Amino acid sequence: MAIMTSPFVLDGSYRRYDALVIAGSPLRLFRLSAAGQRVAAAIEQQDELPPRHGKLTDRLVDAGAIHPNPVDSPFTEADVTIVVPAFNAEPAVTHVGNVIVVDDASDPPLPMQTTRRTIRLATNRGPAAARNTGLAEVTTPLVAFVDTDVDLDADWLQPLLRQFSDPRVALVAPRVVSTAGATPLGAYEMARSPLDLGDQPGRIAPGTRISYVPAAAILVRTDALREIGGFDESLRTGEDVDLVWRLVAAGHRCRYEPASTVHHRPRATLAEWVRQRVAYGRSAPALDRKHRGAVAPLRMSGWSAAVWALVFARRPAAALAVAGGTIVALRRKIPDLPPAESVRLVGLGHLYAGRQVASAITRVWWPLAVLAALVVRRTRRPLLAAALVPPLLDWLGRRGPLDPVRYVALHLADDVAYGTGVWMGAVDLGTVGALAPRFTNWPGRTGG
Repeated sequence: MAIMTSPFVLDGSYRRYDALVIAGSPLRLFRLSAAGQRVAAAIEQQDELPPRHGKLTDRLVDAGAIHPNPVDSPFTEADVTIVVPAFNAEPAVTHVGNVIVVDDASDPPLPMQTTRRTIRLATNRGPAAARNTGLAEVTTPLVAFVDTDVDLDADWLQPLLRQFSDPRVALVAPRVVSTAGATPLGAYEMARSPLDLGDQPGRIAPGTRISYVPAAAILVRTDALREIGGFDESLRTGEDVDLVWRLVAAGHRCRYEPASTVHHRPRATLAEWVRQRVAYGRSAPALDRKHRGAVAPLRMSGWSAAVWALVFARRPAAALAVAGGTIVALRRKIPDLPPAESVRLVGLGHLYAGRQVASAITRVWWPLAVLAALVVRRTRRPLLAAALVPPLLDWLGRRGPLDPVRYVALHLADDVAYGTGVWMGAVDLGTVGALAPRFTNWPGRTGG
């Protein structure tokens, strides 16, 4: 009889030390029984799993420590209806089958075609309402939403369909890669599009490595979507992020599957690109009002906050002392963790937190940073470093066709445009939630 391989793959964060597993996003600690160690070993070695592994593997999947790797699907392409919300743009979808185009009051109206069904709305109501209009006509168990500026590969559905072998999975999203462009803006989008969430699979949930996915292309269980009321039509932007978070809150699993790739055509001009980024930022306060703390510009440990506050105040010795105290605290909390791993976790945690601080400064808090630089002379060097070092490191890691000067300039423009939108949205709604940091696990406390 053929031996089945493990239906799971390890997340890149996964590390095991005998009965101790550290993995997931955010990182979690798992203590394994002898039976649990056998399950972990089988996944690591891609062997057949022992009986009664479900409780542990479910916990590991929910933590993002391992990812499902199913071979088959209970569905086929015939079980999918594609809904395309369209406004003043002809859909790129050429799929032969169940396709519904919702013309959101385009001027002139989109032409009717025999290969698809077209529903025309009398007034422009936004992408959420257009998708809900299409959803109301769907009779298949799955519905795919695809934007007009997205090109689909012939086999894009297959890897997504396999994820629905888990009955708890309600939504699966492919990787959205920008179409190659000849302009500097096109090259930048290829390297750093906010729609491209990378080549590693993962769960989608607020506060994790993959906290959202765009509705540029997603595949959803029709019943699960209807149960939560579809897309929120009060949101003109951010309605896709809100949808995922409501599915997660309802107890469903949402997956990111980069084995499927679709291609997105970015904005053609710099002005259009800036308006897009401002719109993304403007959605953050409305999302925060519905999902408190989920869009915080900075989420970090109080220990790391203390370290970087001391660095910013030019107190490196005190910063090192606090970092050392973090290692001691972790060793006391988890004494069976190898010392080298304690140092690695603490060091990487503080470095990652530093990048988060720099990102928050240039992306959301840049008006405050500019004011601080004008008023307090000693803040200028740290703020300049926060603005320039992360995008330079990002450029070094990618080494795309853009030179570092143009890459950094577009990176900063990207951040400033998004942050401008956040402030505009905060003023519109009279709320500061999307501007405020969130801290956990302050020195002297455990847990968090």
